[in-house]
Amino acid sequence: MSEHKTGKILIVDDNEDLLKAAKIFLKRHFAQVDTETNPDLLPILTHNESYDVIMLDMNFTKDVSSGQEGFYWLDRILELDPSAVVVLITAYGDVNLAVKAIKEGATDFVLKPWENERLLATLNSALQLRKKKMEVDLLRDQKQTLQQDMDNKFKDIIGQSEAMQKVFETIERVAVTDANVLILGENGTGKELIARAIHRNSRRSKEAFVGVDLGSITQTLFESELFGHKKGSFTDAKDDRAGRFEQAHKGTLFLDEIGNLPLPLQSKLLAALQNRQVTRVGANRPVDVNIRLISATNMPIHNMVYENGFRQDLLYRINTIEIQLPPLRERVEDIPLLADHFIAFYSKKYNKDIRKASEPLIKRMSKYHWPGNIRELQHSVERAVIMSNHNVLQPEDLFLQKMSQPEKQEESVSLEHLNIEDVERILIRKALQKHNGHITRAAEELGLTRSSLYRRLEKYGL
Repeated sequence: MSEHKTGKILIVDDNEDLLKAAKIFLKRHFAQVDTETNPDLLPILTHNESYDVIMLDMNFTKDVSSGQEGFYWLDRILELDPSAVVVLITAYGDVNLAVKAIKEGATDFVLKPWENERLLATLNSALQLRKKKMEVDLLRDQKQTLQQDMDNKFKDIIGQSEAMQKVFETIERVAVTDANVLILGENGTGKELIARAIHRNSRRSKEAFVGVDLGSITQTLFESELFGHKKGSFTDAKDDRAGRFEQAHKGTLFLDEIGNLPLPLQSKLLAALQNRQVTRVGANRPVDVNIRLISATNMPIHNMVYENGFRQDLLYRINTIEIQLPPLRERVEDIPLLADHFIAFYSKKYNKDIRKASEPLIKRMSKYHWPGNIRELQHSVERAVIMSNHNVLQPEDLFLQKMSQPEKQEESVSLEHLNIEDVERILIRKALQKHNGHITRAAEELGLTRSSLYRRLEKYGL
């Protein structure tokens, strides 16, 4: 007998003597053996614990011969957990009922009184089946994630500038390790593309790359989304579901917008990263996870630590290596390459015969500040391809007359010609300049909380 016992068994039968004898024998072979005489408690028991095998009597005191109670509770168990493994307990004369129950979802049956060795063999087989079912469920979730990854439009990073060559060198060095990586950069600079490139060049490249936008997850759904949940653990939990940590097992977990995470949730994330374990919402048993972590943010995360907006210990955990992505205005020589790439893509998508951007357009694009970076360039080219009647894009196709207002002139423009967002952007920039980038002081000047100011900084790409 192995010294390391595994497996959680639940036995439900109205015969207390049978339960005591079974528990005494089975505790020598399995990690946990629970017993219960009242089947009405099954929903509570299965909600509070994830059992590997449930042994269920076919007949209880309410109905001693037809097996209808057994069928009812079999259906309820499988409704609560479709992956449940149920072994029926039945008398010799009820074998036909047991065979019928197997057709309706039971795994196997044992006859009472049973032989201990036969019972043990049946439960060990059932335990292996449960393990396979759980693996299939996890593979299903990972396959869905991998399919979403395959559907991603732009996998390749485009750039030949010196700034991007330094980024490529860092990717090459860090990818082959399992070091945690923090990618810093403004909105639209391609942080997720860098994360995917690290994954594709790592030893985990054949496993899942699982991305999570932490900025879009509400506090109430954080644990469910990242750690998973059991069916019925909350109102919308209609099925057991693996969280993003489990889906990324043996692969890469990408936590985007990590700077947006509130402090209470930072503590929960740190605990999961330190322990390399997660516990699904509604479950009591932790699950080991083996992931490579890549995080990203456009926030001034080091300043946030100084101002107590981000945990220092979490920052140490996630930034073994930091990659700073340059904004598009600092890699102007890459603009022609990016323009050609997006023109080719959207010309094919919209069935247009547009071959390139004209030289005057490239010059004007190179002078533009691009506050939205590559994402703004991409969307601008898409609109131009849709609207243009030329084979070569011209400056007027990209609406650069409006876009190319020098950024420095923005603050001197009369307020009566601006909308509320323009005014807010100018005021925020002035407050930051006045206080030398000190977030807390700028927020106080503007009458905002630090978190509100951070959200506006993200919104306006400041």
